[in-house]
Amino acid sequence: MGADGADRPGMSPAAPATRIQAVTRALILDAALEIFSRHGLRGSTVDEIAARAGLSKANLLYYYRRKQDLYEAVLERTLKEWLRPLEAMDVDGEPVEELRRYIEAKLVLSAERPEASRLFINEILAGAPVILPTLQTTLRSLVAEKAAIIRTWVSEGRLAPVDPFHLIFAIWATTQHYADFDVQIRAVLGTEVDRSSFQEHACQAVLSIILRGVTPR
Repeated sequence: MGADGADRPGMSPAAPATRIQAVTRALILDAALEIFSRHGLRGSTVDEIAARAGLSKANLLYYYRRKQDLYEAVLERTLKEWLRPLEAMDVDGEPVEELRRYIEAKLVLSAERPEASRLFINEILAGAPVILPTLQTTLRSLVAEKAAIIRTWVSEGRLAPVDPFHLIFAIWATTQHYADFDVQIRAVLGTEVDRSSFQEHACQAVLSIILRGVTPR
């Protein structure tokens, strides 16, 4: 080894392996999301997930020792992705625009990862046996923080009087509806759902309905 230690473990030669591990973890989580959203925790197998990820079972288990660990990781990643737009809500921003940005971001997530929403709703309907502690801590704290911001906007007359918690609940329900009830939407609207303009039309409709309700008069 050279005197500068470049060949020692943890030095620069180890960096590519770290990047490879990050890519592999993401690959595994994507495969697991697809399988878990179809079959749930009990109905899915590590072999099936490994095959979907293009890895051996042994390779997958190097990253996640148990199926339960993998399921928890998928749920945690989903929640982090969903909460990121809410975390960005800025008390110093223009209230209607801040809410617009949040709703648009949630609709994009719903359209791009409908399987994530389906997995999450199945977990909730089962009583949230895995993710309940996170909901009672991380989620509760963040929602309370953002509800306080909305309450401030209302008190300043920058939003119409509205209960901040129920506003957030309404945004969640409306935006996730397009993923959770895709089959029902298609049954009602038929091929209209497949038109390139459908997502934009849905977004504008949701924004109009919700934002008109909170815009000061």
